[in-house]
Amino acid sequence: MEATAYSRFQRYGTRKVGQVLKEIRGKSVFEAERLLPMMPRICSVMVGKAVRSAAANLVDRAAKAGHQVNPEKVYIKECWSTMGPMGQMKRMLPAPQGRSYTFKRKVCHLTVVVSDERVTGKGK
Repeated sequence: MEATAYSRFQRYGTRKVGQVLKEIRGKSVFEAERLLPMMPRICSVMVGKAVRSAAANLVDRAAKAGHQVNPEKVYIKECWSTMGPMGQMKRMLPAPQGRSYTFKRKVCHLTVVVSDERVTGKGK
């Protein structure tokens, strides 16, 4: 059985969130919760919330279906982040000779899929 959690329009760059996701992909939820506070990225807090939400969604979904899910045996099956819209968050940066340069704040969408079956990787 699988469950999904989404965290959309988060103010982090996709590449930096992807670096955190690479470390927890395929691990159990408890192991990921143990690793995330030690990672040197501030987005690990947001990733931890999404992982906990996906695990809670799985337990709730299993209870509604009449199954029993052991929370220690919930694994992260897939997780990815994609780029969100940047058109609405244009900001100005001071530039030489009184000019201003525009830059866009980065936004990402995070998706976490958890399962109660262990995921076996191809290369690992």
